[in-house]
Amino acid sequence: MHIRAYLRASTKEQDASRARSDLQRFADERGLKIVAWYTENESGASLKRPELFRLLSDCLPGDVILCEQVDRLSRLNADDWAKLKAEITAKRVRVVALDLPTSFQLASTGDDFSSRMLDAINGMMLDMLAAIARKDYEDRRRRQKQGIEKAKADGVYRGRPEDEKRNAAIVGMLKSGQSWNSIVSATGCSRSTLSRLAKRVGDNRAPKVEA
Repeated sequence: MHIRAYLRASTKEQDASRARSDLQRFADERGLKIVAWYTENESGASLKRPELFRLLSDCLPGDVILCEQVDRLSRLNADDWAKLKAEITAKRVRVVALDLPTSFQLASTGDDFSSRMLDAINGMMLDMLAAIARKDYEDRRRRQKQGIEKAKADGVYRGRPEDEKRNAAIVGMLKSGQSWNSIVSATGCSRSTLSRLAKRVGDNRAPKVEA
């Protein structure tokens, strides 16, 4: 059995490694060794998570995915959660989350009957917590939208603050003649942001496409 730790944050501004010490402490207290760490800054509401699927690709039957909370693994809608859960089941790996008490017992082996019972209980708990995580995600998005609409109606909405340091670097790269592809790759900015900044500095070049 290999313990593979998964760390996720939603945006690049957040620290995906924040819970690393908690996961390491959990493993140490139970005499478990974490053989690999997988860290990424991607939305839990999307299946487009390269590190998560690299983890699953690396897994062998009986391995454990260790995460801080179930919402680190999933804020997916029902269909996408079903796809991810099917992938986990097909790989015959177990999920251990610090916020899922029954999963703690799955970090140690037991007799076949007890193991199957815990798997069944854990599966139901995972489904419930994944549904709660999705509802929390949707509620926050709805409240955010309502807040923006109210701010717009009151004439006080200013939008997301500009990342002045990053944008200054992008402007410098544009002025030096770097291609759009290389700028996007280096900074992670969107092409719409790049287009807006290009107009700001009077850069009317067509985007350069690198081979």
